[in-house]
Amino acid sequence: MRNLKRALSLALSTVMLVGMMAVGTSAASYADVDSADNVEAIEVMKAVSVMVGDENGNFNPDKNVTRAEMAVVMANLLDLQVEDFVGASIPFTDVPQWAHSFVAACYADGITGGISATQYGSNNSITAVQAALMMMKALGYFQYASDFENDWQLTTLRQASKIELFDGIDTAATEAMTRNDVAQIALNALTSSMVENDG
Repeated sequence: MRNLKRALSLALSTVMLVGMMAVGTSAASYADVDSADNVEAIEVMKAVSVMVGDENGNFNPDKNVTRAEMAVVMANLLDLQVEDFVGASIPFTDVPQWAHSFVAACYADGITGGISATQYGSNNSITAVQAALMMMKALGYFQYASDFENDWQLTTLRQASKIELFDGIDTAATEAMTRNDVAQIALNALTSSMVENDG
């Protein structure tokens, strides 16, 4: 059922995305976004309410994204019913209250895990390989530990490159991702193929 919900959410987002492709890249709706940024990705993420700007009308494209904030992006991208996870039990002791239901929803859906048995790493910046793993889990990849062979990072990077998840992103695998990069990887995920069962 979770995979079906995931597929439907991604399909719906893709339909919305196709309608937004006409958004021009010459003018951004955020004052702090310019042509050096991933304007189309930022505009699409705003249009589908996955990532929005701050109270001052800025997108803050160069700001690093934390793991807690990435859970919000993933929950919005997949249209998870976060209100059902208020007060839900999770094994992590470092998740702030504002992010609890988002992390809990992503954790229950198999999209994310912790950096240890009891720590989510909420305030740590999300790395490119961690963000790619979350996106690919949403697409149906890596549902079992055995899918990773001997090295989860190497396997994730190999598959992410294969499905062009890093197109338009200039961040090394273990470097922090900015809001600009996260918008682009989310857009790339929406246009990527979901995993196909080979039997």
